[in-house]
Amino acid sequence: MTQQTGVPTGRGRLKVYLGAAPGVGKTYRMLDEGLRRKARGTDVVVAFLECHGRQRTEDMRDGLEVLPRVHRSYRDSEFTEFDVDAALARKPQVALVDELAHSNIPGGRNPKRWQDIEELLTAGIEVITTVNIQHLESLNDVVLKITGVPQHETVPDDVVRRADQIELVDMPPEGLRRRMVHGNVYAAEKVDTALTNYFRVGNLTALRQLALLWLAGRVDERLHSYRSEHGIGGVWETCERVVVALTGGSEDETLIRRAARIAARTAGGDLLAVHVARGDGLADAAPEALAAQRRLVESLGGTFHWVVSDDIPTALLDFARSKDATQLVLGTSRHGRFARALGGHGIGETTIELSGDIDVHMVTHEAAGRGHRRH
Repeated sequence: MTQQTGVPTGRGRLKVYLGAAPGVGKTYRMLDEGLRRKARGTDVVVAFLECHGRQRTEDMRDGLEVLPRVHRSYRDSEFTEFDVDAALARKPQVALVDELAHSNIPGGRNPKRWQDIEELLTAGIEVITTVNIQHLESLNDVVLKITGVPQHETVPDDVVRRADQIELVDMPPEGLRRRMVHGNVYAAEKVDTALTNYFRVGNLTALRQLALLWLAGRVDERLHSYRSEHGIGGVWETCERVVVALTGGSEDETLIRRAARIAARTAGGDLLAVHVARGDGLADAAPEALAAQRRLVESLGGTFHWVVSDDIPTALLDFARSKDATQLVLGTSRHGRFARALGGHGIGETTIELSGDIDVHMVTHEAAGRGHRRH
């Protein structure tokens, strides 16, 4: 049965339109969704909106109810802000609230807009909002290095990660620059400066990659949660993830580079290195050797992990499955700790027997490029 009342019940849902840079169309998409939902009978209001003088955005806004703003004085200037009380009193089913990372003018009860939005969600109001990737707290220093422009307004990553839905608003750098030239982003007097500074093709490409990678990580988290909730144990090959097992031995550099090449064969491939330490805590590999291997892994774009177990094959495969890895790279040497731990039966053979749907590569350190692939 469809609930017809506009009074919300329970906690509201949060949807975020995420973009790589200003001007990609986040606010336009938010308003477009608001209009579509209004046409289907949903009670939708514009709780706060910044049009930035963009005519098409203003035209979209005119088809929706717009709540009044609250006026505040600060340092001898007048400002208008999102009126949280007005939105709570109106109690729409859906509130459109632009610019999630905005810092409020002093004088309100919350310093940040995301905290205002949290009040609406707690009251049972569904919120649709917008944010650019450069405003995520964890990427603040990265964006500064890329663009040279500090971001003073940030939002904790967890606020966005907790959203019920995140939709990426994507646009190639060349397309965004054309939008700017046509006057669809900034006023004409600002275009030349923007194009030669923040909106350079290299900057926009890097920001776009940040947005794609951040969202992919969030999607990955949701996928793991879904599989856990539904008891799905098999590997889903949504992307190539290659795990390389390290012992701290001299052959590990060969294994790392071999695994990196396998991961690089497909776009978005991940490299994960893992060292299985003994459960009794006794040192079984030189710390300086592992530190050097970790640096190599990270220089190749991979991540280093540490697992404690005396059952090496099981530990490696459990780790690989926990990361949804598709391939596992091992050395062929049967000397040293691994062989002793298995009573003479090589770790490679045991791992292959237990590997199931994970591909196992046995690599000799004498011939790095001729690893034999087995299942």
